[in-house]
Amino acid sequence: MNFGRSRARRLGTGGLHDARDAAFTLVELLVVLAVIGLLAGLMVPGLARGRQAALGSRCVSNLRQLGLAARVYWDDHSDRAFPERVARRDDGWRYWFGWLQDGQEGERRFDVTQGVLWPYLGGRGVEVCPSLDRLGTRFKSKARGAAFGYAYNLLMGPRDRTPVSLSQVRDPSGLAVLVDAAQVNDFQEPASPENPMLEEFYYFGTNRLEATIHFRHALRAQATFADGHVAAERPLAGSLDPRLPGHRIGRLESARVVP
Repeated sequence: MNFGRSRARRLGTGGLHDARDAAFTLVELLVVLAVIGLLAGLMVPGLARGRQAALGSRCVSNLRQLGLAARVYWDDHSDRAFPERVARRDDGWRYWFGWLQDGQEGERRFDVTQGVLWPYLGGRGVEVCPSLDRLGTRFKSKARGAAFGYAYNLLMGPRDRTPVSLSQVRDPSGLAVLVDAAQVNDFQEPASPENPMLEEFYYFGTNRLEATIHFRHALRAQATFADGHVAAERPLAGSLDPRLPGHRIGRLESARVVP
């Protein structure tokens, strides 16, 4: 009996040592936590890049569909481009992208179905680039809700003049038609010179006083060209608007804009 109790005591003591040997020490736990933190830190930038790449792909898809719609419009109108601003209607203007009511910023009504490309798109939800941060504190809406996140080449359909014919375009593969767009507003409430804000914008050109292209994809803007392809473009050197440096609003080089 004594031998049994002594043996049991030895076995019990051995089991306790085994349990202690199997447990993590504080130093080991800290090492594990440090490794997990390091791995998480390595993964987060990759996940962010993956998300941005996905948003960029959706933007490319949007512009490709808009470019196809423009091509069908041209085919239906003897290769003539559409105007940037169409006509006055009720208490607003009908533009290429839709009808926009006059009035207070952020409160105006907007009707996308009156845009010249609408019959060729049929509400596919391609009007706004997913990388345009409309929920940011520095964003100022033009209308009630989203209007449009892309701009049209003003030189193709200038106001009060006949739009250009595609047969006049020297290099369709080099002529940007629709591009990621926005502008900096510091002159309409709630924006001010002390509080410049980002807002949607709807045309681009060569005017050096108008920076309206948004290079929101890793310092590039996606553009659809007159031949139908979509490509990322860099800003013209020295054209970025300094009022909102984090948003990179600028212009394209003239060779990409002039038909």
